Amino acid sequence: MDAATGRPAVNWPDGGVQAAARRATGGLLQRALHLEGVLLALLALLSGFGLIVLYSAFGGRIEPVQGHLIRLGIGVVAMIIAAQIPPWQLSRIAPLLFGLGIVLLIAVLIAGQLGGGARRWLDLGVVAFQPSEIMKLAVPIMVAWLIARSLLPVTLGRSALVLAIIALPVGLIGAQPDLGTAVLIGAAGASVLFLGGIRWRIVSALLLVASAAVPLLWHFGMRAYQRERVLTFLDPSREPLGAGYNIIQSQIAIGSGGIHGKGWLNGTQAHLEFIPERHTDFVFAVMAEEFGFVGVVSLLVLYLAITARGLWIAFEAQDNFSRLLAGGLSLTFFVYCFVNIGMVSGVLPVVGLPLPLISYGGSAMVTLLTGFGILMSIHTHRRMWSS
Repeated sequence: MDAATGRPAVNWPDGGVQAAARRATGGLLQRALHLEGVLLALLALLSGFGLIVLYSAFGGRIEPVQGHLIRLGIGVVAMIIAAQIPPWQLSRIAPLLFGLGIVLLIAVLIAGQLGGGARRWLDLGVVAFQPSEIMKLAVPIMVAWLIARSLLPVTLGRSALVLAIIALPVGLIGAQPDLGTAVLIGAAGASVLFLGGIRWRIVSALLLVASAAVPLLWHFGMRAYQRERVLTFLDPSREPLGAGYNIIQSQIAIGSGGIHGKGWLNGTQAHLEFIPERHTDFVFAVMAEEFGFVGVVSLLVLYLAITARGLWIAFEAQDNFSRLLAGGLSLTFFVYCFVNIGMVSGVLPVVGLPLPLISYGGSAMVTLLTGFGILMSIHTHRRMWSS
């Protein structure tokens, strides 16, 4: 027995004391920063692979990759900060965060920067940002807060209220227009509602209403270029040198990768500049061409592992709000991946969503990592609460 602690003494083998100290130090570091080790390792692996793919997508130029790495560092800082916020504090500020996001979205429509026929950015003088990025987190937080305040499963009245709350930011973002982000935010809110136990008869009724609204959406809710994207998705060959060019070249690149790919930095479709937006929306095609079927499966496994870890965190959460929020964020990440890979491979229409932690970018990556910081907070504060 250890006289100081009263616990059984442990006889470490040679080097065991140092190994135990390293394990204890790592545990204390994760506990102090509220970081979840498995999820952090998976994100680091995915981000590292993204840097390798981007280096090739940029034709071997290191400068843009360095810029991406700086943005990744900012995202990691945002993740660490988010991990320090206990979930019960997020619950308290949910209505305030959602209300602030709505005000900023309205401000974008009134005084936002106009570029490429869309108003998506709000310039505050010191910094310009997309308020829609805030709603990627504010909507699932708000929906989880609202559902957790009542008994589960959610009632018809509560479901209608939740759907109205989801529809408000989706409509404002769709009016910018930014269909991809609107779809993602709608999916984020719907994921939380689904986990809240919405009844299947309500789901069936909503599907019927949505089906009936498709003609109205087609004629009055969608712009000409958005309708063109849908028609191109149905038949890319109708304009092989026009609207269908992007998806045709992307499919050629994916198919030409074969089993093992052409090798890193050896993708002809990418380096001969046949693939448009090869470092942003269509970076998956670059990866598939160079790493082949093996690379595609490896990436999919990694995405599924991150999603599964997030759902496990949700399963272990101690309260309804944390459980719903963690599950919603995890499913939203899966939808994010599914939509990008689907549109690049021709399974879904092109809506302009980047590939998570692979595509070049800043604001979307920071928002995504902030969401993972919230997931880590839910897990680590759960352990603190139960200890």
